[in-house]
Amino acid sequence: MGADDSLRPATLAYRAARDQLLALRDDPDEARRRFDFPHVGPVFNWAYDWFDVIAAGNDRPALVVVDDDGTRTTRTFSELADRSARIGAWLRAKGLGKGDPVVLMLGNEVALWETMLAAMKAEAVIVPTTTALGPDDLSDRVLRSGARAVVCGPQDTHKFDAVGVDLVRLCVGAVDGWSDVAEALDGGPVTLEHPGTGAHDPLLYYFTSGTTSRPKLVQHSHTSYPVGHLSTMYWIGLQPGDVHCNVSSPGWAKHAWSCFFAPWAAEATVLVHNATRFDPARLLDVLAGEHVTTLCAPPTVWRMLITADLSGGPWTLRELVAAGEPLNPEVITQVQRRWGRTIRDGYGQTETTASVANPPGAVVVPGSMGRPLPGVPVVLVDVVTGTPLTGPGEGELCLDLARGPVNLMTGYRSGGGAEAAGGTPGDAPADDPSMAGGFYHSGDVASVDEHGMVTFVGRTDDVFKASDYRVSPFEVESVLIEHEAVAEAAVVPAPDPLRLSVPKAYVALAPGFEPNRETAFSIFQYARAHLAPFKRVRRIEFAPLPKTISGKIRRVELRQREEERPDMPQEYREEDFPELKS
Repeated sequence: MGADDSLRPATLAYRAARDQLLALRDDPDEARRRFDFPHVGPVFNWAYDWFDVIAAGNDRPALVVVDDDGTRTTRTFSELADRSARIGAWLRAKGLGKGDPVVLMLGNEVALWETMLAAMKAEAVIVPTTTALGPDDLSDRVLRSGARAVVCGPQDTHKFDAVGVDLVRLCVGAVDGWSDVAEALDGGPVTLEHPGTGAHDPLLYYFTSGTTSRPKLVQHSHTSYPVGHLSTMYWIGLQPGDVHCNVSSPGWAKHAWSCFFAPWAAEATVLVHNATRFDPARLLDVLAGEHVTTLCAPPTVWRMLITADLSGGPWTLRELVAAGEPLNPEVITQVQRRWGRTIRDGYGQTETTASVANPPGAVVVPGSMGRPLPGVPVVLVDVVTGTPLTGPGEGELCLDLARGPVNLMTGYRSGGGAEAAGGTPGDAPADDPSMAGGFYHSGDVASVDEHGMVTFVGRTDDVFKASDYRVSPFEVESVLIEHEAVAEAAVVPAPDPLRLSVPKAYVALAPGFEPNRETAFSIFQYARAHLAPFKRVRRIEFAPLPKTISGKIRRVELRQREEERPDMPQEYREEDFPELKS
């Protein structure tokens, strides 16, 4: 996209910031020194001010969806601009407009991207929702978000029968009592004038995954995600013309991160493998056949991929990244050995965009999340004194509100903390604990070394004491999954009369291993050889790991289980193995 004096100042500011990051993609130190998020002004709508601009006359693929059966659906940038305008006009004709929350409950299908752009153009507030939810969870989310409408597929319409709220019911398909989105695409092109959306008006309501408590309702603006995700684009290393694949389920923030805002900010193609069930071999075929250049996947997927045959790769893959949960060093090592590519870890939350990461050009230290990304005011705050660390140490990972973090939510809505109907970060009420003391508190504990490298320790609720030592579950789990029998592990404190608590591992086994005494002994041996005595796993239980709908481990359930169950006959204890003392 060349220079154009007819473009709005918001577009020019966004493009200049984007181009600066592209130019500095291999020099992260210089990017941190020079980059700041752009000031797009009081009026900004990313669908108009960015997407439609790059889509004008652009017949390159913006979106490619590959289904299990090999069916391939493509939309060019210009097609998406046109189709989203038609659907946006149709939404307005249905009475939806500025500030109206719309539950968007679609899978990885083309209509999801078309409708998301359309809702932005109609000034609606998008409430992304996973199709895995049942009627009860949907009723809760409709009520808490104040939804006025829903867009879903025919297979999910019945879930809204008992919602008890008068909704505008829109379906991607023909169902009695529902309006078919196909109606919007009848007739010729439409022109939608820029609605003058306020840059800090609400755009997205996201429910968190709820790993430690009831899901919170996060509000993002037309700035915090559309502009804030320039940091995510930079971390991934996206460039114009790339083909980017992100393994993620719709309805969660990571899908918007890496399947929507970040790749299209870079003018890259979004490539989606729409699989009903994850198959590592099939994904590898898609990566090769579609000439994917950049790949983002959660650690769970990377752990499954390293069990597959990687000998044919890395094909056209240039950048590999992971996010969603901390990435274990063993996974990085195995992919590096087989593909000669380094997976670069990144950190952020539903409440933010990518905030800490290993961008292209950075020296990756396995186990570390990297350094703060350009423009993101990350600080580690001492959990006792509430003051920022000035050197190496451990503290809660926070954002400094005095420095105006552009990539931070505007607040939690009712049911999840602060009620923020708009405004900039830091406008949340003073009694919102997430914004206490002039910082946004992530609830995550991290350490920083003398080089500024940040390493995840654990959720503030997950870190515990054993024999008066602080234990990071993630650190112990990272060692355990290096054992060939361990597919996944979750470490929690187990009550102990002598030490108050001891580390216990709930283990999901890799294929071919039995949940028996022999396997437990082998894992205990490995833990003794690779962990400091105070971190050593003292108890093991083989069991499925409880997870959120988004696939994150709910350690809170395991902690509760330990507190409520005095007798655990299926548990293996270190003291049951006298041979370990030899």
